[in-house]
Amino acid sequence: MEPRNNVTYFVLLGFTQDPKEQKVLFVMFLLLYIFSVVGNLLIVVTISVSKTLSSPMYLFLANLSFMDVIYSSSVSPRLISDLLSGENTISFHACMTQLFTGHLFGATEIFLLLVMAYDRYVAICKPLHYLVIMRQWVCVVLLVVSWVGGFLHSVIQVSTVYALPFCGPNIIDHFSCDMYPLLKLVCTDTYVIGLLVVANGGMICSIVFAFLLISYGIILHSLKNLSPERRQKALQTCGSHITVVVFFFVPCIFMYARPVKTFPIDKSLSVFYTVITPMLNPLVYTLRNSEMTNAMKKLWRRNIMSFSR
Repeated sequence: MEPRNNVTYFVLLGFTQDPKEQKVLFVMFLLLYIFSVVGNLLIVVTISVSKTLSSPMYLFLANLSFMDVIYSSSVSPRLISDLLSGENTISFHACMTQLFTGHLFGATEIFLLLVMAYDRYVAICKPLHYLVIMRQWVCVVLLVVSWVGGFLHSVIQVSTVYALPFCGPNIIDHFSCDMYPLLKLVCTDTYVIGLLVVANGGMICSIVFAFLLISYGIILHSLKNLSPERRQKALQTCGSHITVVVFFFVPCIFMYARPVKTFPIDKSLSVFYTVITPMLNPLVYTLRNSEMTNAMKKLWRRNIMSFSR
């Protein structure tokens, strides 16, 4: 069904209209995007080829890194291109595609972070039963559930917006297509739609965030029973996870667990979960993980030796 509207494209205002500031932002976002893609792809390749990284944690980490590549790619390339060229228009269907992709991978990542917290809980609190509980088929089921949950969330969000009438104006005060900036342009009452968005987005972020805090609270409480060496390793792992969780969920909750209204700070907060968090994952999951760093060193040595021959 075609949407009932007169709008065929939108104009994204972005962060600034100043050419000098746009150049500075272009360089900054380009570097962040390159670092994010290269870092996450390096994690995926390392886990895929390394025989030592076969535990469920690394299976989930490889999926998280793959999601981050696609998630950041749904927003950053267009943002970078707009900052370079000054062409800030996006077609209606491209806008809907960006909205679908962003919410698909964003929501899937939310569910996957919950799965990873459960994996860490079992590994730390029930180490003797870890291999029994986290069997391969269980890990696959958890991944499938995460993807299905993200897909259903995204379909509901996009179908809600797609069927609404856009009569003009078509100027979005944002750097990408997102729910609330789009709902501001709809020429009908959006109160009920706003409640649906809060239920489908804000509540998911809030509930999952609460579960994550509870799970990490239980994990941290159980550390007193571990040896100093295992306690230090567990603290490093949980600290990395909590860093990503806070950077991702706090802006997400602020953005979606509220009535349909936009604020000037929204654009800056959106950067955290669309650009910063995907870039942080390679740092927090590799630099503080000796198994990952050792596997990467072996991979580099092997490639350098093969190249030198």
